[in-house]
Amino acid sequence: MEIDKLTKLFSKEELFILTAQIKRAADSVVLNIAEGCTGQTNAVFKNFLSYALRSAIEVVSCLVYR
Repeated sequence: MEIDKLTKLFSKEELFILTAQIKRAADSVVLNIAEGCTGQTNAVFKNFLSYALRSAIEVVSCLVYR
């Protein structure tokens, strides 16, 4: 919800491309954690947490870039 609030403040140039990218990356954080915890081994879950972390870093990078 916070991402939605922030992206609504973006200019028109940023609205379509950057907003869509940030929302996809933010969704990926939660989705990777959910997928990784569904009966996987610890090693596989760790990989999914790594993907989630990378997506979170992408969100932060997009917001800093903005």
